[in-house]
Amino acid sequence: EAFPVAGRMELLSTPHSIEINNITCDSFRISWAMEDSDLERVTHYFIDLNKKENKNSNKFKHRDVPTKLVAKAVPLPMTVRGHWFLSPRTEYSVAVQTAVKQSDGEYLVSGWSETVEFCTGDYAKEHLAQLQEKAEQIAGRMLRFSVFYRNHHKEYFQHARYGRGTHCGNMLQPYLKDNSGSHGSPTSGMLHGVFFSCNTEFNTGQPPQDSPYGRWRFQIPAQRLFNPSTNLYFADFYCMYTAYHYAILVLAPKGSLGDRFCRDRLPLLDIACNKFLTCSVEDGELVFRHAQDVILEIIYTEPVDLSLGTLGEISGHQLMSLSTADAKKDPSCKTCNISVGR
Repeated sequence: EAFPVAGRMELLSTPHSIEINNITCDSFRISWAMEDSDLERVTHYFIDLNKKENKNSNKFKHRDVPTKLVAKAVPLPMTVRGHWFLSPRTEYSVAVQTAVKQSDGEYLVSGWSETVEFCTGDYAKEHLAQLQEKAEQIAGRMLRFSVFYRNHHKEYFQHARYGRGTHCGNMLQPYLKDNSGSHGSPTSGMLHGVFFSCNTEFNTGQPPQDSPYGRWRFQIPAQRLFNPSTNLYFADFYCMYTAYHYAILVLAPKGSLGDRFCRDRLPLLDIACNKFLTCSVEDGELVFRHAQDVILEIIYTEPVDLSLGTLGEISGHQLMSLSTADAKKDPSCKTCNISVGR
Protein backbone atom coordinates (compact mmCIF):
# COMPACT_ATOMS: atom_id res chain seq x y z
CA GLU A 1 0.00 0.00 0.00
CA ALA A 2 2.69 2.52 0.99
CA PHE A 3 5.77 3.67 -0.90
CA PRO A 4 9.15 4.07 0.94
CA VAL A 5 8.80 7.59 2.29
CA ALA A 6 11.48 9.56 4.10
CA GLY A 7 9.04 12.07 5.51
CA ARG A 8 6.26 14.39 4.58
CA MET A 9 7.57 17.88 3.83
CA GLU A 10 5.33 20.84 3.25
CA LEU A 11 7.89 22.06 0.73
CA LEU A 12 5.96 20.12 -1.92
CA SER A 13 2.52 21.54 -2.56
CA THR A 14 -0.47 19.24 -2.63
CA PRO A 15 -1.66 18.67 -6.22
CA HIS A 16 -5.10 20.11 -6.89
CA SER A 17 -7.60 20.85 -9.67
CA ILE A 18 -7.32 17.42 -11.23
CA GLU A 19 -8.66 17.21 -14.77
CA ILE A 20 -9.36 13.98 -16.63
CA ASN A 21 -10.20 13.89 -20.32
CA ASN A 22 -9.61 11.91 -23.55
CA ILE A 23 -11.23 8.93 -21.82
CA THR A 24 -11.42 5.70 -23.84
CA CYS A 25 -12.29 2.13 -22.86
CA ASP A 26 -8.72 1.52 -21.64
CA SER A 27 -6.96 4.87 -21.20
CA PHE A 28 -7.35 8.42 -19.94
CA ARG A 29 -5.40 11.65 -19.81
CA ILE A 30 -4.78 13.34 -16.47
CA SER A 31 -3.42 16.72 -15.41
CA TRP A 32 -3.37 18.77 -12.20
CA ALA A 33 -2.05 22.01 -10.80
CA MET A 34 0.96 22.40 -8.48
CA GLU A 35 3.18 25.26 -7.37
CA ASP A 36 5.66 26.54 -9.95
CA SER A 37 8.48 25.98 -7.50
CA ASP A 38 7.73 22.24 -7.49
CA LEU A 39 7.90 21.79 -11.26
CA GLU A 40 11.70 21.50 -11.45
CA ARG A 41 12.03 19.41 -8.32
CA VAL A 42 9.37 16.73 -8.69
CA THR A 43 10.83 13.49 -10.07
CA HIS A 44 7.88 11.11 -9.74
CA TYR A 45 4.12 10.96 -9.64
CA PHE A 46 2.13 8.48 -7.58
CA ILE A 47 -1.30 7.77 -9.04
CA ASP A 48 -3.83 5.87 -6.96
CA LEU A 49 -6.57 4.29 -9.09
CA ASN A 50 -9.47 2.33 -7.63
CA LYS A 51 -12.45 0.67 -9.23
CA LYS A 52 -15.61 1.89 -7.53
CA GLU A 53 -17.42 -0.86 -5.65
CA ASN A 54 -20.64 -1.94 -7.29
CA LYS A 55 -23.46 -1.86 -4.76
CA ASN A 56 -24.62 -5.24 -6.08
CA SER A 57 -21.20 -6.89 -6.11
CA ASN A 58 -20.70 -10.11 -4.21
CA LYS A 59 -19.11 -9.24 -0.85
CA PHE A 60 -17.32 -12.59 -0.72
CA LYS A 61 -15.79 -12.27 -4.16
CA HIS A 62 -12.14 -11.30 -4.47
CA ARG A 63 -12.01 -7.51 -4.43
CA ASP A 64 -9.86 -5.51 -6.79
CA VAL A 65 -6.63 -4.58 -5.05
CA PRO A 66 -6.14 -0.80 -4.97
CA THR A 67 -3.45 -0.02 -7.52
CA LYS A 68 -0.82 2.67 -7.25
CA LEU A 69 1.27 3.61 -10.23
CA VAL A 70 4.73 5.10 -9.81
CA ALA A 71 5.53 7.17 -12.89
CA LYS A 72 8.52 9.31 -13.70
CA ALA A 73 7.52 12.96 -13.88
CA VAL A 74 6.62 14.06 -17.40
CA PRO A 75 5.03 17.26 -18.67
CA LEU A 76 1.30 17.29 -17.95
CA PRO A 77 -1.20 16.22 -19.16
CA MET A 78 -0.06 12.61 -18.94
CA THR A 79 -1.74 9.69 -20.70
CA VAL A 80 -2.35 6.62 -18.58
CA ARG A 81 -2.61 3.51 -20.76
CA GLY A 82 -1.50 -0.06 -20.34
CA HIS A 83 -0.42 0.41 -16.73
CA TRP A 84 -3.58 -1.32 -15.61
CA PHE A 85 -6.11 -3.47 -17.34
CA LEU A 86 -8.76 -0.81 -17.29
CA SER A 87 -12.21 -2.22 -17.97
CA PRO A 88 -14.58 -0.42 -20.31
CA ARG A 89 -17.74 1.27 -19.00
CA THR A 90 -16.47 1.14 -15.43
CA GLU A 91 -16.39 3.82 -12.72
CA TYR A 92 -13.02 4.60 -11.16
CA SER A 93 -11.69 7.04 -8.57
CA VAL A 94 -8.22 8.55 -8.86
CA ALA A 95 -5.96 10.67 -6.63
CA VAL A 96 -2.37 11.85 -7.18
CA GLN A 97 0.70 12.65 -5.12
CA THR A 98 3.99 14.20 -6.26
CA ALA A 99 7.37 13.10 -4.99
CA VAL A 100 11.09 13.86 -5.07
CA LYS A 101 13.32 10.78 -5.10
CA GLN A 102 16.30 11.21 -2.78
CA SER A 103 19.80 9.87 -3.26
CA ASP A 104 19.11 7.16 -0.68
CA GLY A 105 16.17 5.88 -2.75
CA GLU A 106 13.48 7.19 -0.46
CA TYR A 107 10.86 9.77 -1.44
CA LEU A 108 9.85 13.15 -0.16
CA VAL A 109 6.15 13.39 -0.93
CA SER A 110 3.34 15.87 -1.16
CA GLY A 111 -0.06 15.32 0.36
CA TRP A 112 -2.63 13.36 -1.64
CA SER A 113 -4.82 15.40 -3.92
CA GLU A 114 -8.59 15.32 -3.80
CA THR A 115 -10.17 12.19 -5.29
CA VAL A 116 -11.83 12.52 -8.67
CA GLU A 117 -14.24 10.01 -10.23
CA PHE A 118 -14.65 9.14 -13.89
CA CYS A 119 -16.10 6.39 -16.06
CA THR A 120 -14.24 4.63 -18.87
CA GLY A 121 -15.78 4.50 -22.35
CA ASP A 122 -17.18 1.80 -24.61
CA TYR A 123 -15.24 -0.25 -27.12
CA ALA A 124 -14.30 1.85 -30.13
CA LYS A 125 -14.72 0.57 -33.70
CA GLU A 126 -11.11 -0.67 -33.72
CA HIS A 127 -11.78 -2.87 -30.67
CA LEU A 128 -14.98 -4.25 -32.21
CA ALA A 129 -13.00 -4.99 -35.38
CA GLN A 130 -10.68 -7.13 -33.23
CA LEU A 131 -13.68 -8.98 -31.79
CA GLN A 132 -15.03 -9.41 -35.33
CA GLU A 133 -11.75 -11.02 -36.44
CA LYS A 134 -11.92 -13.45 -33.53
CA ALA A 135 -15.52 -14.33 -34.37
CA GLU A 136 -14.64 -14.87 -38.03
CA GLN A 137 -12.05 -17.48 -37.04
CA ILE A 138 -14.70 -19.80 -35.58
CA ALA A 139 -17.81 -18.88 -37.62
CA GLY A 140 -17.62 -22.01 -39.77
CA ARG A 141 -19.36 -22.72 -43.05
CA MET A 142 -22.46 -20.88 -44.25
CA LEU A 143 -25.88 -22.57 -44.27
CA ARG A 144 -28.96 -21.42 -46.18
CA PHE A 145 -31.98 -20.14 -44.29
CA SER A 146 -35.23 -18.44 -45.25
CA VAL A 147 -36.84 -16.98 -42.10
CA PHE A 148 -35.97 -14.89 -39.09
CA TYR A 149 -37.83 -15.96 -35.95
CA ARG A 150 -38.52 -14.64 -32.47
CA ASN A 151 -39.57 -16.86 -29.57
CA HIS A 152 -41.48 -15.52 -26.59
CA HIS A 153 -44.41 -16.18 -24.27
CA LYS A 154 -47.97 -16.01 -25.51
CA GLU A 155 -48.67 -12.88 -23.43
CA TYR A 156 -45.88 -10.97 -25.18
CA PHE A 157 -47.45 -11.50 -28.59
CA GLN A 158 -50.95 -10.77 -27.30
CA HIS A 159 -49.68 -7.48 -25.88
CA ALA A 160 -47.97 -6.64 -29.19
CA ARG A 161 -51.08 -7.52 -31.18
CA TYR A 162 -53.44 -5.21 -29.32
CA GLY A 163 -50.97 -2.42 -28.60
CA ARG A 164 -50.99 0.05 -25.75
CA GLY A 165 -51.14 3.82 -25.47
CA THR A 166 -49.75 5.55 -28.54
CA HIS A 167 -48.33 2.34 -30.01
CA CYS A 168 -50.36 1.05 -32.89
CA GLY A 169 -51.36 -2.57 -32.56
CA ASN A 170 -50.02 -5.62 -34.34
CA MET A 171 -46.41 -4.39 -34.11
CA LEU A 172 -43.33 -5.71 -32.34
CA GLN A 173 -41.86 -2.53 -30.86
CA PRO A 174 -38.10 -2.00 -30.41
CA TYR A 175 -36.88 -2.05 -26.82
CA LEU A 176 -33.59 -1.19 -25.15
CA LYS A 177 -30.87 -3.83 -25.42
CA ASP A 178 -29.87 -5.27 -22.04
CA ASN A 179 -26.31 -5.62 -20.70
CA SER A 180 -25.65 -9.11 -22.03
CA GLY A 181 -22.41 -9.74 -23.87
CA SER A 182 -19.15 -7.80 -23.69
CA HIS A 183 -19.06 -5.16 -20.99
CA GLY A 184 -17.68 -2.62 -23.45
CA SER A 185 -20.33 -3.06 -26.15
CA PRO A 186 -21.63 0.35 -27.28
CA THR A 187 -25.08 -1.16 -27.95
CA SER A 188 -25.80 -2.26 -24.35
CA GLY A 189 -28.36 0.00 -22.73
CA MET A 190 -28.18 2.32 -25.76
CA LEU A 191 -29.60 0.68 -28.90
CA HIS A 192 -33.30 -0.05 -29.36
CA GLY A 193 -34.32 -3.03 -31.45
CA VAL A 194 -36.24 -6.29 -31.75
CA PHE A 195 -34.18 -9.46 -31.26
CA PHE A 196 -34.44 -12.23 -33.83
CA SER A 197 -32.71 -15.56 -34.42
CA CYS A 198 -31.95 -17.22 -37.74
CA ASN A 199 -29.88 -20.30 -36.85
CA THR A 200 -31.16 -23.54 -38.33
CA GLU A 201 -30.56 -27.20 -37.56
CA PHE A 202 -28.05 -28.42 -40.10
CA ASN A 203 -29.87 -31.72 -40.66
CA THR A 204 -33.31 -30.17 -41.34
CA GLY A 205 -32.50 -26.64 -42.52
CA GLN A 206 -35.32 -25.45 -40.23
CA PRO A 207 -35.31 -23.43 -37.00
CA PRO A 208 -34.89 -25.67 -33.92
CA GLN A 209 -38.04 -26.73 -32.08
CA ASP A 210 -36.55 -25.86 -28.67
CA SER A 211 -36.20 -22.33 -27.28
CA PRO A 212 -35.08 -20.66 -24.04
CA TYR A 213 -37.47 -17.73 -24.52
CA GLY A 214 -40.96 -19.22 -24.72
CA ARG A 215 -43.13 -21.68 -26.65
CA TRP A 216 -44.57 -19.17 -29.13
CA ARG A 217 -42.68 -18.25 -32.27
CA PHE A 218 -43.11 -15.46 -34.78
CA GLN A 219 -41.52 -16.24 -38.17
CA ILE A 220 -40.98 -13.69 -40.90
CA PRO A 221 -39.54 -14.19 -44.41
CA ALA A 222 -35.88 -13.15 -44.33
CA GLN A 223 -36.23 -10.59 -47.15
CA ARG A 224 -38.70 -8.56 -45.05
CA LEU A 225 -35.88 -7.59 -42.66
CA PHE A 226 -32.74 -8.17 -44.72
CA ASN A 227 -32.33 -6.90 -48.28
CA PRO A 228 -30.14 -4.51 -50.29
CA SER A 229 -31.74 -1.51 -48.57
CA THR A 230 -30.59 -2.77 -45.16
CA ASN A 231 -27.23 -2.11 -43.52
CA LEU A 232 -25.62 -4.90 -41.48
CA TYR A 233 -23.29 -4.19 -38.55
CA PHE A 234 -21.14 -6.35 -36.29
CA ALA A 235 -21.88 -5.57 -32.62
CA ASP A 236 -20.40 -8.21 -30.29
CA PHE A 237 -18.91 -11.67 -29.77
CA TYR A 238 -19.12 -13.51 -26.45
CA CYS A 239 -19.72 -16.73 -24.54
CA MET A 240 -21.19 -17.54 -21.14
CA TYR A 241 -18.67 -20.04 -19.72
CA THR A 242 -19.78 -22.49 -22.42
CA ALA A 243 -18.23 -24.14 -25.45
CA TYR A 244 -20.49 -22.34 -27.92
CA HIS A 245 -20.27 -18.66 -28.82
CA TYR A 246 -22.68 -15.89 -29.71
CA ALA A 247 -22.30 -13.08 -32.24
CA ILE A 248 -24.61 -10.05 -32.13
CA LEU A 249 -25.39 -8.40 -35.47
CA VAL A 250 -27.55 -5.34 -36.15
CA LEU A 251 -29.88 -5.00 -39.15
CA ALA A 252 -30.81 -1.37 -39.75
CA PRO A 253 -32.75 0.01 -42.73
CA LYS A 254 -30.50 2.53 -44.47
CA GLY A 255 -31.00 6.05 -43.12
CA SER A 256 -33.03 4.94 -40.08
CA LEU A 257 -32.35 6.14 -36.53
CA GLY A 258 -30.76 2.79 -35.73
CA ASP A 259 -28.58 3.04 -38.82
CA ARG A 260 -27.34 6.47 -37.77
CA PHE A 261 -26.57 5.17 -34.27
CA CYS A 262 -24.58 2.22 -35.63
CA ARG A 263 -22.73 4.12 -38.36
CA ASP A 264 -20.48 5.93 -35.89
CA ARG A 265 -20.00 3.04 -33.48
CA LEU A 266 -20.01 -0.38 -35.19
CA PRO A 267 -18.11 -2.03 -38.05
CA LEU A 268 -20.22 -2.16 -41.22
CA LEU A 269 -20.38 -5.55 -42.97
CA ASP A 270 -20.81 -6.25 -46.68
CA ILE A 271 -24.24 -7.92 -46.83
CA ALA A 272 -23.23 -10.13 -49.76
CA CYS A 273 -19.82 -11.18 -48.45
CA ASN A 274 -19.08 -11.68 -44.77
CA LYS A 275 -18.57 -14.65 -42.42
CA PHE A 276 -21.81 -14.33 -40.42
CA LEU A 277 -24.97 -13.43 -42.34
CA THR A 278 -25.32 -12.85 -46.07
CA CYS A 279 -27.95 -11.74 -48.54
CA SER A 280 -26.95 -12.27 -52.17
CA VAL A 281 -28.67 -12.43 -55.53
CA GLU A 282 -28.49 -15.86 -57.18
CA ASP A 283 -30.44 -16.64 -60.35
CA GLY A 284 -32.43 -13.46 -59.87
CA GLU A 285 -33.53 -14.32 -56.31
CA LEU A 286 -32.33 -13.26 -52.88
CA VAL A 287 -30.53 -16.10 -51.08
CA PHE A 288 -29.74 -15.97 -47.34
CA ARG A 289 -27.02 -17.76 -45.40
CA HIS A 290 -25.91 -17.83 -41.76
CA ALA A 291 -22.73 -19.07 -40.07
CA GLN A 292 -23.05 -22.59 -38.71
CA ASP A 293 -20.70 -22.46 -35.72
CA VAL A 294 -21.81 -19.30 -33.90
CA ILE A 295 -25.26 -18.58 -32.49
CA LEU A 296 -26.40 -15.35 -34.12
CA GLU A 297 -28.46 -12.80 -32.24
CA ILE A 298 -29.95 -10.32 -34.70
CA ILE A 299 -31.16 -6.89 -33.58
CA TYR A 300 -33.60 -5.29 -36.02
CA THR A 301 -33.79 -1.59 -35.21
CA GLU A 302 -37.35 -0.79 -36.37
CA PRO A 303 -40.87 -1.90 -35.42
CA VAL A 304 -41.95 -5.16 -37.09
CA ASP A 305 -45.48 -5.69 -38.38
CA LEU A 306 -46.89 -9.01 -37.17
CA SER A 307 -49.01 -9.29 -40.31
CA LEU A 308 -45.82 -9.80 -42.36
CA GLY A 309 -45.15 -13.18 -40.73
CA THR A 310 -46.79 -16.09 -38.95
CA LEU A 311 -47.27 -16.87 -35.27
CA GLY A 312 -47.49 -20.37 -33.84
CA GLU A 313 -46.61 -22.68 -30.97
CA ILE A 314 -43.47 -24.81 -31.10
CA SER A 315 -43.33 -28.42 -29.96
CA GLY A 316 -39.96 -28.48 -28.19
CA HIS A 317 -38.71 -27.73 -24.69
CA GLN A 318 -38.00 -24.40 -23.08
CA LEU A 319 -34.24 -24.58 -22.50
CA MET A 320 -33.79 -21.84 -19.89
CA SER A 321 -30.07 -22.52 -19.53
CA LEU A 322 -29.55 -21.16 -23.06
CA SER A 323 -31.12 -17.78 -22.30
CA THR A 324 -28.76 -14.84 -22.81
CA ALA A 325 -30.86 -12.26 -20.91
CA ASP A 326 -28.33 -10.01 -19.10
CA ALA A 327 -25.77 -12.79 -19.63
CA LYS A 328 -22.30 -12.04 -18.31
CA LYS A 329 -19.41 -12.72 -20.66
CA ASP A 330 -16.71 -15.14 -19.57
CA PRO A 331 -13.67 -12.83 -19.10
CA SER A 332 -11.18 -15.70 -19.22
CA CYS A 333 -12.15 -17.17 -22.60
CA LYS A 334 -9.26 -16.77 -25.04
CA THR A 335 -11.56 -17.29 -28.04
CA CYS A 336 -13.76 -14.22 -27.54
CA ASN A 337 -11.79 -11.70 -25.44
CA ILE A 338 -9.47 -8.95 -26.59
CA SER A 339 -6.68 -7.45 -24.51
CA VAL A 340 -8.09 -3.94 -23.94
CA GLY A 341 -10.34 -4.93 -21.06
CA ARG A 342 -13.37 -7.03 -20.40
